[in-house]
Amino acid sequence: MYAPTTMPETPRHDSRLAHELAQFCQRHTQVEQSSRASFPSSPLWAAAAATGTSLWLDTGDVDAARKLWTREFTALTTNNTLLNKEVQKGLYDALVPDCRRLLTAQGVTDRQQMVQEIAFVLNAVHGQKLVRTFDADVSVELHTAIADDAEASYQYGRRFHAINPQRFIVKVPLTPAGLLAARRLADDGVRLNFTLGFSARQNWLIAAVARPTWVNVFMGRVNAFLADNRLGDGKNAGEKATLASQRLLRRLAKDGPRVRQIGASMRSGQQVADLLGLDVFTIPTAAAAEFVQANPAPGTLRDRTGDDPTVVFAPGVDPQRLRLDCFWQADAAFGKATAAVAALDPRSHTGADVVRTLAQHGAGDLFPQFDAAGLRRIAAEGKIPVLGSWQDRVQAGTASWDGLLTAAALASFTADQAALDARIAGLL
Repeated sequence: MYAPTTMPETPRHDSRLAHELAQFCQRHTQVEQSSRASFPSSPLWAAAAATGTSLWLDTGDVDAARKLWTREFTALTTNNTLLNKEVQKGLYDALVPDCRRLLTAQGVTDRQQMVQEIAFVLNAVHGQKLVRTFDADVSVELHTAIADDAEASYQYGRRFHAINPQRFIVKVPLTPAGLLAARRLADDGVRLNFTLGFSARQNWLIAAVARPTWVNVFMGRVNAFLADNRLGDGKNAGEKATLASQRLLRRLAKDGPRVRQIGASMRSGQQVADLLGLDVFTIPTAAAAEFVQANPAPGTLRDRTGDDPTVVFAPGVDPQRLRLDCFWQADAAFGKATAAVAALDPRSHTGADVVRTLAQHGAGDLFPQFDAAGLRRIAAEGKIPVLGSWQDRVQAGTASWDGLLTAAALASFTADQAALDARIAGLL
């Protein structure tokens, strides 16, 4: 689906290089371990958590998180964009030359490999900083260059896990190779936050194949897709997809592993109140602050996962004809496609095998294939695909809106990762 950029040779998770860099990360995390009990408690957040929702903050900014953090929060999540914001502040500029010297001593001479290894170190060191500052679990994300490399994704996932197996949660993006790598990581006991999901059916596939600990629906971007393309008022579509995914995962858990639903890309404090009962919230600081400012009576907060919000489309918009219902619809035929992919051996099959198997079972639209012009277009459009650019492909069954949103999200993360890498390269 994407043009992979891989290093000359991916270091194994049990290599000397991996061991030395893990030790380097431990030495360069200059933060004392805190205790969650030292943070204040909040009756409001306690009432929210009592509905069954685990509360995570969606930020890598220590100062912003500290203003909101109470002992009811259990984790923070970062990504390529959030990490880039922190690195661009210059927080880790002094670490780069030290890491370069270690890599050089270990025989690393390829510049691309050196940049990618240092990016891994910065991610791990910042993750460790968050762990120790807030006594919290932290999601750390794989480099976008390996999104289509199942072996590299597996090795780097294991390397993150080795640095802090109790607190690090590895984020794997939704690509065909990512599904295979995640399955191997899950089989090895690595906790996974499988990211860049936008629909219930995507999460069905992820749960069946990768069996991660958590999956996501980036609900704010689903709503923005409808609003920006004038398909509706931009309300409730993401929420409807998230709640549909939550109910689906709970049904699947009766006969298989429990996969937890994250409500991601939250845009307001009202969404916090409206989606209580989801397994997890990853709440940006602005939405969390808005919820605190609204200060609803704790007694009004309840589990809302049985709700099915109404989505209002613009006049003349037929959601079925335009295939906009892909975000919340998942039928038995799609279940057969997920089962066929789940039967693939993650150690011997490839991402191409995943794509081919889905196509053979009528779900080939889930991972749109792009030529060079298509890659440039999806990247240029930003996080929200333009309806007119892709409508013909969606109607032809070679693309889907949830798959296109995933592709756009990965392209956006790739741009931010490139900015982070450029800063590292400038310091070498």
